[in-house]
Amino acid sequence: MFTVTAPITTDRLLLRPFTPDDVDDVWAYQRQPEVARHLLWEARDRAQTEAAVEQMVRETTLADDGDCLSLAAVLPETDQIVGQVELVWRSREDRQGEVGYVFNPDFHGKGLATEAARALLRLGFEGLDLHRIFGRCSAHNLASAKLMERLGMRREAHFVESMRIRGSWREELVYAMLQREWAATAQPSSGRSQRIRPR
Repeated sequence: MFTVTAPITTDRLLLRPFTPDDVDDVWAYQRQPEVARHLLWEARDRAQTEAAVEQMVRETTLADDGDCLSLAAVLPETDQIVGQVELVWRSREDRQGEVGYVFNPDFHGKGLATEAARALLRLGFEGLDLHRIFGRCSAHNLASAKLMERLGMRREAHFVESMRIRGSWREELVYAMLQREWAATAQPSSGRSQRIRPR
């Protein structure tokens, strides 16, 4: 079992568990149609975001299949949440996990989502000894696909019209990385940007 009780530090971010006080920062991006366009949920009103934050507050432990670890990506200098990342334990027996992320468009283009997602890959491979971690995105979400490619993940599948979202067929890309691929490409943990530890 793995539980996060203190922030994980990267070069520019703190990744920490959510608190009920995070609703304003999370609603700042969850209410935007641009953010929801490629996701399974529609742009949220404040009550829906409050419910989402309430759920994420409880997602601090990975113990069994289906458990989700949700972390707020925070700028330390302002204490502002700029996005959220998650690691889902998809199969304990097969050592499989799934990484996901949603970031405020005001902070796109700065590499913050890549930095946060890389920290979760390290956590999954080095902390949980996962064999394979995958990520999924809409085939039309080129920014997300490029992010996973920057992480060194391979495109494994392109599912055509595989589900209906808000009345339209969705195409989905699946990217993945194996633990040995991570070990061959990951930078050593000597730099602060590579360090995953309690703060």
